[in-house]
Amino acid sequence: MSFTVTARALETARRNGIMHTSSRIVPEEVPIAFSYGGSSHAVMMATPADLEDFAVGFSLTEGIIAGPAEISAVEVIEGEQGIDVQVSLVDDVADRLRARRRSMAGPVGCGLCGIESIEQAVRPVPDVSTLPLALSHADIVRAVSLLNEAQPLHRETRAVHGAGFYLPGRGLIAVREDVGRHNALDKLCGAVIRASERGGDGAVVVTSRLSLEMVQKAAILGSPVLIAISAPTALAIRTAEEAGMTLVALVRGEDFEIFTHPHRISPGSIADVA
Repeated sequence: MSFTVTARALETARRNGIMHTSSRIVPEEVPIAFSYGGSSHAVMMATPADLEDFAVGFSLTEGIIAGPAEISAVEVIEGEQGIDVQVSLVDDVADRLRARRRSMAGPVGCGLCGIESIEQAVRPVPDVSTLPLALSHADIVRAVSLLNEAQPLHRETRAVHGAGFYLPGRGLIAVREDVGRHNALDKLCGAVIRASERGGDGAVVVTSRLSLEMVQKAAILGSPVLIAISAPTALAIRTAEEAGMTLVALVRGEDFEIFTHPHRISPGSIADVA
């Protein structure tokens, strides 16, 4: 079976009192297993695209690797019902993983399912408080506008999330899409570090709400600024505050709100709720 990113589905809609039947492009959602050393470690429901980025980003944000050099190979194997992404690690990293092996499964709406303890769910995040990244009001507006323009799959389907990495003066250098917001961010993390970019030099911008894990993943990438179109959760705000991360959310045109560490955003037409 060959997996594609999109498919066509029949739809029936009522318009002007008349029922119409037509077709619509919808995104694929596929079980994707990450295997290390031949053993399955996690199964995610995801869009079957950018799988090498996904493998590297997932391995990074799960604490399996510290950088892409610790992965010796990635092989994508399609099966009848899903895709097995087989990740080969360098010897010492593989030994470390075997020592702490755990199983977990993550459906599309939840990136924390299957973990073994509360401590794992609220694990400490890296401290990004000393990173000097500074953005202007125009940078925030531009980052979101560019992300909206750089999502071809969303334009076709209206059913996926996007994550981008914004560098002041350069714009968005990477964008990844997926049916799962956590997956889109993992793919982005993989793309950024595979391009040898430094997370601390730019801001992560996403189309979804800001939950705890989105803050965790952005901090692990090393970015001190996380920008979102939707709202954050209370735990995400507390976690960003403790990590020294600037949390910008509810970006609507030229308006947005800053929830933590506003010093990185130069004054302008903002609603500061820090």
